[in-house]
Amino acid sequence: MKTYAPVRPWALEPLNPKILLLMALFDSQFYRPSSKQYDAPESHGLRYDAVEFVTRDGVRLSAWWFPAEGSARGTVIHFHGNAGNITGHFVQTAWLPSAAYNVLCFDYRGFGESEGTVTRAGTMLDAHAAIDYVLAREDVDSARVLLFGQSLGGAVAIGAAAERDDLAGVAVDGPFSDYQEEVRWMLKQQWLTRGVAKLISRWGISRGQDPIDCVHRVAPTPLFLMHGKEDRICPWEMSQDLYDRANEPKGLWLIPGAGHYEALNEMADIGRPKLLQFFKSCVEAAKIKCG
Repeated sequence: MKTYAPVRPWALEPLNPKILLLMALFDSQFYRPSSKQYDAPESHGLRYDAVEFVTRDGVRLSAWWFPAEGSARGTVIHFHGNAGNITGHFVQTAWLPSAAYNVLCFDYRGFGESEGTVTRAGTMLDAHAAIDYVLAREDVDSARVLLFGQSLGGAVAIGAAAERDDLAGVAVDGPFSDYQEEVRWMLKQQWLTRGVAKLISRWGISRGQDPIDCVHRVAPTPLFLMHGKEDRICPWEMSQDLYDRANEPKGLWLIPGAGHYEALNEMADIGRPKLLQFFKSCVEAAKIKCG
């Protein structure tokens, strides 16, 4: 199985107290998009096509399509995390084509080369646009489309899956369960903002599209949550809460010693086979369902 070293754009700019306060005071400051070029598929010898599609409200989104090596077992749509853009996140799923999965990596509005300005409601429209694009491709088996979201992408993927019944499975890595609670938790990690974390997060961050409120509607689509127990960006208890609220079929893997994004990187020898096993179970179930 091929290994690609992640650039980790989410770790390039540490969240100091000033940034955390901005995040808490304004919804728009929660997001950390960038147009910077972090990496490129060519540097890893990966085949891909640059593609575009348009959301229901007319925003053009930029994406990369990575075809499976050989006959595709299924297609994975990657919902990346908050900081950076797909040039720093595509390596998280760059190993999947060699495992016979097509992959679509896309940027939310305002990220990378995608148009528009990022908003919470906008990310949901972006999610549906990405799914609709993949389902419409002639080279995709529409019965075997899977979502894989990481961190913020996990929250967006759960929200989108809760509104659809045309997906084979949803896997999320290190998601948060609630936007206000995520900001509150991060504010509590700094002594300067610890005492006012609850007040500021509730005053400055709006409610809506929170995964904890809709995760129960993902079923009957299978859901798999994976989370490092040493995660210092999104606490693992949030995945536990999501799992408890979700309906069957569902799975939860809490990983001792793993931090944010480490399940598929530092622990790739364990994490990647675990994710592939979930995808395999989903596409096999889809084959049986389709007869």
